[in-house]
Amino acid sequence: MLSRTAEYALRAVLLLADSGEPANVDQIAERLGVPRNYLSKTLHRLAREGVLASTRGQRGGFRLARDPDRLPLLSVVEPFDPIRGERRCLLGRPQCSDANPCPAHAQWKAVSEQVAAFFREKTVGDLLRGEAALSEPEPRRAPARAASAAARSRAADPGPPPRRGTSGPVRPRAGR
Repeated sequence: MLSRTAEYALRAVLLLADSGEPANVDQIAERLGVPRNYLSKTLHRLAREGVLASTRGQRGGFRLARDPDRLPLLSVVEPFDPIRGERRCLLGRPQCSDANPCPAHAQWKAVSEQVAAFFREKTVGDLLRGEAALSEPEPRRAPARAASAAARSRAADPGPPPRRGTSGPVRPRAGR
């Protein structure tokens, strides 16, 4: 539902709110298991938006610029993902409205309005109180490449057992 950037932003803000202490990009990236350079751009954007405050120097870092109870989730994700009451057609139709609905219109309208209300009404503080401890999900891994998939396939199926006196499976010779 959220872009990876918005997810990283929300996770970083929750981490800072939970600790209550400033942290630098390296510390936050390590705790969240996310790429440092990517996160740095995200955190600087949040600072420009007034969500975070940053301090330079050896003891510098990022901290929340506002009280967590006065920081709506919408303020955290909106710079990266527009979440408004207006929505696009779930089925991609250029003309979809209450007057000219697609088959999914009524249900999608209700769901998207609930999502928008959630981000508008819930605060960072609400999320902190809703969880006893913030568990950190495992970092996302890059999609496996074809070569990696082939290597895993070979590892899972090593072929016929080695013949006695050889160190591995016997492969047919070319040209025979």
